[in-house]
Parts: sequence; structure tokens; C-alpha cells
Amino acid sequence: MPSVKNPTALPIHHPDYRYAPSRNPYSEKIKQGPGIVFSDNQTESFKGNWKKKPSEKLHVEIGCNAGHVVVEWAARNLEHRYIGIDWKFKAIYRAFEKAFKRKLENIHFLRAHADRIGFMFAPGEVDHLYLFFPDPWAKKSQLKNRFINEAKLRTIHELLAPGGTFQIKTDHPGYFSWMEEQIAKTSNLWKVTFRSTDLHAGNPEAGSLNFPEVTCFEKLFIKDGLPIMRIDLQKI
Repeated sequence: MPSVKNPTALPIHHPDYRYAPSRNPYSEKIKQGPGIVFSDNQTESFKGNWKKKPSEKLHVEIGCNAGHVVVEWAARNLEHRYIGIDWKFKAIYRAFEKAFKRKLENIHFLRAHADRIGFMFAPGEVDHLYLFFPDPWAKKSQLKNRFINEAKLRTIHELLAPGGTFQIKTDHPGYFSWMEEQIAKTSNLWKVTFRSTDLHAGNPEAGSLNFPEVTCFEKLFIKDGLPIMRIDLQKI
């Protein structure tokens, strides 16, 4: 098969897609974390080999920002392995700094496009997946950019281990309704184990919740009195 002349111009879902070089200063800084931080197509080099031992459970947070939640999880559960994914170089670097200062050896960070998750992990490799407050892409012309859709749910189902879970939170009612519509299209793949349209309702202590129980965005939403929607799926 002839080689692709410009793999950076291929669609993000294409197997031969390659990330374009970046001049972002943090793209160089994250190279300080070999074995901990991976960027661009390097994030796809360990597919099927993220776990260091069979007994580990692999937890993956999509959109980990600066690692406030995933680093705390890793620090509290040293017997499990954690991976945080984010598109922003600076956020990934800040997450790496947190983990490095705490000398955590059970966590990795991937600077990558979440739409390529199927190239980062092997079927059945992920035990628990988390997606907290994804961009709602609220305009009609932007709906096609939403991470959650029928095709993505089928991909995620394949990546999860038997009985694996997928937890989602959002503050956007329209996106939550969209998510439930997409989940309904794949209802034969999932069991809904938890659902709430106002996660912190009735909790007078909600404002004092901290990482990893809540994210940075979630703390702000609670402060502003915005309802948090959450749905938990388990692979059938």
C-alpha cells in the first residue's frame, strides 16, 4: 500500500492520522516526564500494554484538565493504574507536576485527542472510564462535535473489560438529553446503574466537597447553584 503523503491532513478517526508538530512551549516541557507523560501518536504506542500486572484495574479519565481528580485517585489507590487524557499541553504538564511531586508510579498522562481513544487502548483493556463536563457544543452546527454519540458508545463498549463502567457528568441539560438518546440507541450494550439530574440536591455540605469527589468545574457549578447531571453505565 502506498504511503500517505500528508497524514496530518487525514480525518482524526483515520488509522494513519498523524498529529501535526506543535510550537506550544509546553510540548517540550512534557518531555520531562518519560514513562509518565506521552503526547500525540506516542500515546498509541502502548495499546494493550498499559497495565503493569494482571491484578491492576485501569481507570481512564477523559478531559483530566490539570489532574486534580485523577491524581488524587491514584494517590489513594496505589494498587490500581490511572490515566488522564487531555488535549491541552499546559494542563497535561501541570497534571504531571502534581503526580511527580507525590512520587506516584501508578499514573500516566496522555496529551491527545479523545476521539482517538480507540487507538490508545485495546479491546477489554479499560476497567473504568470517566468523562466529566465535556464541551456541550451547544449550537446546532456544532452538535456533530459532541464526544458522546452512538458510534463512540460502541467503541467505548468494546474497550471496556467485562462488567466495566463508564461514568459521565455534565451541567448542560441539552447535552444530557442528547446523551440519553444515544445511550438508548445502544441499550443492548449497557445497564444504567445510576442516574441523577441534580446530583447534589439536598446535600447541605455540597459546597465543601473537594477533589476527587468533585472536579474544578463542578465546584464552581455547585457554588452557582447549577444542577449536575450524572449517569453511570455498566457494560453488559
